[in-house]
Amino acid sequence: MKKHLTMLMMFSFLSIAALLPGSARAEDAPQRIEITAQRFNFTPGEITVKKGQAVVLVLKSLDVDHGLRIREFGVNAVIKAGKTVEVKFTPNKAGDFVGHCSTFCGPGHGMMEIKLHVTA
Repeated sequence: MKKHLTMLMMFSFLSIAALLPGSARAEDAPQRIEITAQRFNFTPGEITVKKGQAVVLVLKSLDVDHGLRIREFGVNAVIKAGKTVEVKFTPNKAGDFVGHCSTFCGPGHGMMEIKLHVTA
């Protein structure tokens, strides 16, 4: 009888814990996206994220200093040559947006961009 009672209590506890707000779930974890900057493009050139889900951009420069600015979401990072930086943001509106290199990196700098698709 004690064994059944103990198992029932453990099952009840686990069921309640799973329903509590703030319990750790995979869907609550930020989406991590690795982006490489190199004259004069970002790879990948397009990314897709969900509205309301936190995103961590892992930005790496392979050659010279670069930057990434996505004005609509307050993203503005400087990526030093050969270094990696992480930028976290949560998109609050759906749509298609364009990020630009924000640090002059040479003659093709003005064309260096990344497309961001935010789904509802």
